[in-house]
Amino acid sequence: MATSNRRTFIKSTAAIGAGFWVAGSVVAKASTSANEEIRFACIGVGGKGSSDSLDAAKNGKVVAICDIDETKFEGADDKFPGAKRYTDFRKMLEEMGNSIDAVTVSTPDHTHAVAALMAMRMGKHCFCQKPLTHSIEEARVMAEVARENKLVTQMGNQGTAESNLRLSAALVKGGIIGTVKEVHVWTNRPVWPQSYGLKVETQPAPAHIHWQDWIGPAKYRDYSPEIHPFKWRGFWEFGTGALGDMACHTLNMAYMALNLRNPTSVESEHDPHDNVMYPKSSRIRFEFPQIGDRPALTMYWYDGGRMPDDELIADLPKDVDSKGNARVYDSAALLIGDQGKFFSPGDYGADARNTGIVVDGTFTNQRMFRDRAEYVRSPGHFVEFANAIKGEGTPMSNFPDYAGPLTETILLGNLAVWSGQKVEWDAEKMIAKNASPEIERMVRHEYHNGYHL
Repeated sequence: MATSNRRTFIKSTAAIGAGFWVAGSVVAKASTSANEEIRFACIGVGGKGSSDSLDAAKNGKVVAICDIDETKFEGADDKFPGAKRYTDFRKMLEEMGNSIDAVTVSTPDHTHAVAALMAMRMGKHCFCQKPLTHSIEEARVMAEVARENKLVTQMGNQGTAESNLRLSAALVKGGIIGTVKEVHVWTNRPVWPQSYGLKVETQPAPAHIHWQDWIGPAKYRDYSPEIHPFKWRGFWEFGTGALGDMACHTLNMAYMALNLRNPTSVESEHDPHDNVMYPKSSRIRFEFPQIGDRPALTMYWYDGGRMPDDELIADLPKDVDSKGNARVYDSAALLIGDQGKFFSPGDYGADARNTGIVVDGTFTNQRMFRDRAEYVRSPGHFVEFANAIKGEGTPMSNFPDYAGPLTETILLGNLAVWSGQKVEWDAEKMIAKNASPEIERMVRHEYHNGYHL
C-alpha cells in the first residue's frame, strides 16, 4: 500500500489520553466506594439533557430532576422512579444537597456556570454540557473551583472518549506529519437562524414554561419561540454561536494533540452582526505561542459555509452525499505539518474510514500506523465520569486541565467576533491588552435576577 515512505517520517509517539494533564493536576477523592450507588441530580432533562440524565440513571440513581419546561417531566416516573421534580435548580440544590453526590448540567449556555458552580461549591461532582461556559471568566472559575474542591468533573464533548480520536491525537503528537504549522477546523453550523437584524416576535410564555427560571442570570426579555427551545444558540445573550456549539467537538482532536490553549491573539472576518445575534458566517484566526516542544502555530476556524482555500482541501478524502456525489466533508479538522497533512473528518473524530495522513497527494488511513501510538482507551464518556467518582481514573475532559482551557480558547474567538478587532490576549491576567468596555463585558459578564458567579 505504498506506506513505507510515510513510515520513515513517523517519530516516537508519546502516550496520550488520561496522561494528557497529569503534571500538576489534582486527583479527586472518591466520594463513594466502588460498590455504592452514585446519587445524581439532573439540571435540564430535555434536549441533550434527556441523554445525559439517562446516562446518569445507567451509572447510578437519579434522585432529583429539574427543568423549566414541565412537559419534560412526562415519563419521569418510569425513567427515574422516586425522583423529586423542580423547575428552579437553586431550590433543588438547597433541598436535596445532602441527598446527592453529583449533578449533570444540560441547560442553555448562559446558565451552565451559575448552576454548576452552586453545586460544586456544595462539594458535588459535575458533568456539564459543552461549551463549558458562556464567558471566559466563568471557564476559569469553574476550573479553579473544581481543582480547589478536588471534584470529579467532565464536559460533554463525547469525542474525547472516541478511540479513533485518541489514536489521531497520539499520532500527531508523536510527529507523524512532522512539525505542525497550521490547523484548519470547519463546521456545518449554524443550523439555526443567525444573522443581522433577524426579527424576533415575542408572546406570553406557555403555561408549562417557567420563563423567568429559563432567563436565569441574563437580562430579562420576553419569551419568544425564536429563542426557546432551540434557537437561543444564535443569540449573544444566551448562546455561543456556531463556534461555541461545535468547536468543543470539531477542534477536540487538534487540541488534544497540540495543547491549543492561551492564544496570544485572535482576529475575525465575519458577516455583519448587531450584537444581538451572531453573524451568519465567520473565519477566525488564532495565534498560539510555543508551549514546551510544540512550536508556535496558527489555527483557522470556519463556520456558516466558509471553508479553507481549495488548494488545501483538494486532495482530501471525500464524503458521499445521498445522491452519490463526492464532496469535501462539511465538518472536519485539517492539520498541516512540514512532512504531510493529517485529516480528521466529521464532528467527533470518530470516522475511522477517512481519518489519516496525506503526503504528496496520497492518502493513507491512520490505522496503518496504530502500532506506533499509545493512548488510553475509554470505557465510555459518561462512564469515565462515574468511574472516577468511585475512585477509578480521571475523566479526560475534566474542567481544570482540559475542558476549562479548551473553552477559554474557543470563547476568545467569539470575543474577536464581538469586538470586530484583533484581540491581543494576556491569558495569565485574563485581559485583552487592547481592552475596551465592550471587550471586558464579554470576558466578565454581569449577572441579573439574583444570580451570581
